[in-house]
Amino acid sequence: MNKKTLHRFRMIGIAEGISFLVLLLIAMPLKYFLNFPQAVKYVGWLHGALFVAYIYFALTVFTVLKKSFLWLVKAGIAAFVPLGTFIFDRELKKEESGMGS
Repeated sequence: MNKKTLHRFRMIGIAEGISFLVLLLIAMPLKYFLNFPQAVKYVGWLHGALFVAYIYFALTVFTVLKKSFLWLVKAGIAAFVPLGTFIFDRELKKEESGMGS
């Protein structure tokens, strides 16, 4: 259960990170340079849903795996920094592989 919870958090983190980059690097330029605001509307909605899921799973991992408050702060900061979830994922991947099956 613990490894599965951490794995789900990792996958949501990667998806959230990708959606953030798509929003910043594709959707926003489409809106402002090509006058195509629908890109931000739909990608923004998707990113928002993934962000909420990321926070939910961060709180779940924090509770289930009894993480420190500092860990929770790092997880939160990672969601606001471009590439942050990918950098944070390195730490999570090491931990997940150390858990065994």
